[in-house]
Amino acid sequence: MAIIQLGDYIVIQRQKYTKLQKFGSLDATATLGKEHLELKSLLDQPYGSTFKMCVKESKAGKRGAQRQHSLELCTENELRSIRDVLNISSSGADNRDISDNGEAQSLKSSDIEQMREECNESSKIIEKLVENSKTFHTRTEYSQDKYLLKKEKKYFEFVQIRQPTIRLMADIFHRQDPDKIMGIRVDTLSQIISYSGISGFGNYLLYESGTNGLLPAAMLNSMGAGTEATLVHMHPGNVPQKQALLALKLPFEQQQRCISVNLYSVLREFYQGDKPEATKSSGDEEKVEAVTEAEVTAEEQSEGFEPSSKKVKLESPNSNKPPQRWQVENKRAAALMNEKFDSLVMAAKEHPSNILQALLPLVKPSRPVVIFGTCKELLQEIYMELKTTGKVTNLHLTSNWMRTYQILPNRTHPEVNMSGNSGYLLTGYTLK
Repeated sequence: MAIIQLGDYIVIQRQKYTKLQKFGSLDATATLGKEHLELKSLLDQPYGSTFKMCVKESKAGKRGAQRQHSLELCTENELRSIRDVLNISSSGADNRDISDNGEAQSLKSSDIEQMREECNESSKIIEKLVENSKTFHTRTEYSQDKYLLKKEKKYFEFVQIRQPTIRLMADIFHRQDPDKIMGIRVDTLSQIISYSGISGFGNYLLYESGTNGLLPAAMLNSMGAGTEATLVHMHPGNVPQKQALLALKLPFEQQQRCISVNLYSVLREFYQGDKPEATKSSGDEEKVEAVTEAEVTAEEQSEGFEPSSKKVKLESPNSNKPPQRWQVENKRAAALMNEKFDSLVMAAKEHPSNILQALLPLVKPSRPVVIFGTCKELLQEIYMELKTTGKVTNLHLTSNWMRTYQILPNRTHPEVNMSGNSGYLLTGYTLK
């Protein structure tokens, strides 16, 4: 069983709400709305444990009272259904006589807030609310359940600590800020992994313009630990985005099989790195320069980009100094580029045409190519280009549409709120 350690990324779950948080030190805290949680009690506890939020103090803030909580490990006996705790036995036949005029609750908001400060158990707060409600016992059983769930969501005092997984992180990132992961929803992510044919054998090539590390993490996770597969992860910026990759906490040997390199830098290394000056051709230079304009545009979009750093990065190293990490990674990647790859995956914010032309020759024949984009028209252009050149066959341009359902006895229906489009996929197989 995995144990929570300092430096881990953790997923804090309160009912259906989840949040990715780094447990960097014993002084670390997490914020859930107005609740501030001290995380030091999590150290050395197993993942999956449930903790009770115990109020320490309340402070007045710009958005109302902010409560500081410590966390105490709790048992399953404390996690009982609110209906079982309250022992509700009566309900009404229908809701026709209930008027939503705001006068059903006799307790004032100040009374409820004071009760919340004095009592740390949601069941006791909800019990008082039910006792002082003029209409609760005349509601139908279904209406009572909705009322209890609504109040429990507001006053629920338990959190569960879960270990990050690809699905959890995809859901969290997509809910918090879809733009940071190019709008890739979990169903689209599963399609990318499926079409790319990732396994524990072979070498795979990925180019992405910034998905918070979600795509390389998903591909590396699919390769598995202790396998022979290697991933070359090309990106436009100086430093790759790796939050999701770090959060997975993969074994060191598995992390080492992900080679992250700057696209422009590694292409220069591949075409010109070990060649003497006399043998370098203008054609090699043109192949590198072909992706420069689109690649620089993507760099400017990436976080922390410094235009001058590209020039510094690409200078020849002093022979008296040991090679830097990026130079070693470039040589590792260039060696695999010479061997060619078993699939190509692209998720580009910029126009993918020039980058695809540079990377497609690095893929073996009869291997899958998967291109993700947020704009259908750009992928339609790529579709026609590949059709014309005949370099890729069995081309398909698709878009996923997913709708989740509430599954309850006699109450199964699609959820009212749902996300729409999650981008487009262009897939095919290379020809010799």
